[in-house]
Amino acid sequence: GLGRVDLSLFYLSHCLKKEKVNPPKSPTASFTQLPFADLRFTTRSALAASAAAAACLVSTPSSAFVPSRPAFGTAAAKSSGARCPSSSSSLGMAEDNTDKIRNIAVIAHVDHGKTTLVDALIRQTGVFRDESQADEAGERVMDSEDQERERGITILAKNLAVMRDGVKINIMDTPGHADFGGEVERVLNMADGVLLVVDSVEGPKPQTRFVLDKALKKGMKALLVVNKIDRPAARPDYVVDKAFDLFVELGASDEQTDFQIVYASGLQGKAGLEPDDMSDNMEPLFDTIMEAIDPPKIESTESNDLQCLISNIVYDDFKGKMGIARITEGSVKAGQQVALAQPGKDKKTGRLSKLFVFDNLGQKEVEEASAGEIIMFAGLEDVEIGDTLITNENGGVDAADPLPPIAVEQPTVRMTLGVNKSPLAGREGKFLTSRMIRERLFKELDRNVALQVEETESADKYMVSGRGQLHLTVLIETMRREGFELEVGPPSVIYKENEETGQTEEPWESVEVRVPEEYVGGVVDLLNQRKGELQDMGLDEGEGMSVIKYLVPTRGMLGLRSAVLTATRGTAILDSVFDSYRPQIKSEIQGRDKGSLLAFADGSVTSFGIEGAQDRGKMFCEPGDDVYKGMIIGIHQRPGDLEVNVCKTKALTNMRSATKGITTGIQGAIEMSLDASVEYLAADEILEVTPSQFRMAKNPEMAGKKKKGKK
Repeated sequence: GLGRVDLSLFYLSHCLKKEKVNPPKSPTASFTQLPFADLRFTTRSALAASAAAAACLVSTPSSAFVPSRPAFGTAAAKSSGARCPSSSSSLGMAEDNTDKIRNIAVIAHVDHGKTTLVDALIRQTGVFRDESQADEAGERVMDSEDQERERGITILAKNLAVMRDGVKINIMDTPGHADFGGEVERVLNMADGVLLVVDSVEGPKPQTRFVLDKALKKGMKALLVVNKIDRPAARPDYVVDKAFDLFVELGASDEQTDFQIVYASGLQGKAGLEPDDMSDNMEPLFDTIMEAIDPPKIESTESNDLQCLISNIVYDDFKGKMGIARITEGSVKAGQQVALAQPGKDKKTGRLSKLFVFDNLGQKEVEEASAGEIIMFAGLEDVEIGDTLITNENGGVDAADPLPPIAVEQPTVRMTLGVNKSPLAGREGKFLTSRMIRERLFKELDRNVALQVEETESADKYMVSGRGQLHLTVLIETMRREGFELEVGPPSVIYKENEETGQTEEPWESVEVRVPEEYVGGVVDLLNQRKGELQDMGLDEGEGMSVIKYLVPTRGMLGLRSAVLTATRGTAILDSVFDSYRPQIKSEIQGRDKGSLLAFADGSVTSFGIEGAQDRGKMFCEPGDDVYKGMIIGIHQRPGDLEVNVCKTKALTNMRSATKGITTGIQGAIEMSLDASVEYLAADEILEVTPSQFRMAKNPEMAGKKKKGKK
C-alpha cells in the first residue's frame, strides 16, 4: 500500500509542477480546508486540485487524515468569485479566484466604435445560442434604450460578463460623449484596467483625453485598441504615435506608458497584433486582455473586511431598488446583515435579500461573492451611489471603514423645468403637477451622479444642472416619453467665484471642428463671433479635412452646433469637452441674428393665414395646428420679433376679382426636434414640452422687460 502511495505522490507532484498549483500555506490544513474543485470542472482542474491535496499530504501527514469528508461540490465556481463555505483560509482561496477574473472598462471618444467592439466580443464568447438568436438581438446589443438607438450614441454605462478559457471578463461599456462623462467616472471605480479604443483615422480626440486622464489618475493600465482598421484611409502608425504623446502629456507612469496595442475591426469581428496580420476572430484581443490587464488586487476576503462601493443603481418591478458595486475587500453572502455607510453620515442597516453576479448579458443569482467580483444586490431600499456596503454582523463592531464617495466633475450648464402653464396645457400628459415633476427629478438623482436639482423661489419650477445641453435634453426627452408635460427655460452657464482672486469665472470648452476646406472661413467666423480663441488649425492628411481647434466660452457654445451645420451644409463634425474655468468675459456673446414670428391671437392655423405670413419668414406650424397669443410660429427673416395673424380666414362675400384664380402654394413647415428647439431659445423664451408636441413661446413673466424688436 505504501508503495502505491509513493508512486501516486510522485505522479501528482509532477502534475503539480506542470499545472503550477501552489500547495496550501497553512501547515495544519485538513482535507476540508483544501481548495477542491467542483466535480463539474474539467479533469485537468480536478487533477490540479488532487495535486494540491497530495502536497498537503506530504507536508503534514499526521493532520491530513482527519476523519472528515471532503466537501466536493460545495466550493463555488471560481468564475463567480464565491468561496467554499467550509474554508477558513479564505485568503488563499481569494488569490486563486481573482486570477480568474478581469474587470475592464471600454472607454473612447464618441463614435469610435466601443459598442460595436463589445458586440463582437459578445458574439464570439458563446453568449447567443445560435446565429438566429444573434440576428434577433440585432446590432449594438448594449445600446438597449430607445434614445440610444435613435441617436446612435451610448448614454448609460452598462455591465456584462463573458467567459473565455475559464476566465471571467467583466466588461463595462461606457458613453463616449462629453456630456455623459459622469457615467465614465463612476464606472471606472469598478474596473482594474481600461480598453482605450481609438479610431484608426481620427486618432485621439477631446473626449479621449478626458476619459484616459481619469483612468491614469486611478493608476490603471490601459490597452490601446486601434479600431476600424478596415477603413481605407486607416493610418495606424500615426494613431499610435498620437496616443503615446497623449499618455506622456497626461503624466502617465513608465508602466502605464508601456501599453500594449491591438488592431481591430469591431464591425468585421477581427483583431490582430499587427495591422497587416489580422486574425479571423477576436482571439488576439482576448489574449492581450489576459496579459495586459491585471487581475483584482485584494488583501482579504474575510466577511468582516467587506468594503463594496456602490457605483450604479437600477430598478426592478419585482425586486425594487438594486445596487451595483465591485467588492474591493472581504466577502458577502445573501441574507447577510449589512450596512450602508458614507464618511460623516449615519449608517443605514438592512439585510441582503438577493445577491447576483453578472453572467453574459444578464445576471445569475449566487449565495456568496468575494473580493474582485462585481455584484448586484437587492433588499436595501435606501441604497445610494457613493455608499459603501459593509458588514453589520455583531452590530458592525468589527466592520471596515467606508470608502471615499465617488467624485465627479461639477456641472456647467443649467435649465429650469417646471409646470406647463400654457393655454394648451393638460391636453395630452399624464403627469402635470409640480409634486409629480419634483418626485421624478429627485428620483433621477439616484443614478445620474453628474446631475443636480435645486428648488427655486417659485414652487412650480426647479433648477436642473448638468454637464451640457445634451445631458439635460436627454432627461427631458425621457420624461416626455413617460407622459410628463413640462415648461423648459433656456440653457444658461453656471458661474463661480474664484476663492483666491475673488473674480467671477465662467466655463470654457475645448472645441475641435473637422470641416471641408471650402467651409473653413465660415466656421472660423462663427467661432470668432462667439469670443473663441484659436489654438490650432491645419489639414488632416487622413481624409483631406481641415481641423480647427478653439477655446470657446460655454455661453458661446449654446446654439453653435446648428449654426455650424447650417454654414457647412451639414458636413462639419464638431466635438467639444470642458476645459477649465476662466475669468468671465464682460461683453455680450452674439446669439442668433434673426427674430421670431409670433402668433397674433389664439385660434387654429388656416392655410389662408399661412399664405400671408410665410413671406415674412420660415414657418414652424401647419394648417390645423392650435396656437395662442405670444407663441413662436416661425423664424423672422430680420432681427426682432413680429406678430402675424395665421388664424385669419378668407372673407366669405360675393365679391369677385380678376385675380381670384391665382393661388400661392404653402411652403412646408420646419420640424423642430427637442435639441433644435432648446438651441433656438433666446433668454426671454420658453419651451413647452408635451408627449407629442414641442411649442416655443415668449415668456409671459418677462413681457415688457425688453423693448419691442430688441433681443
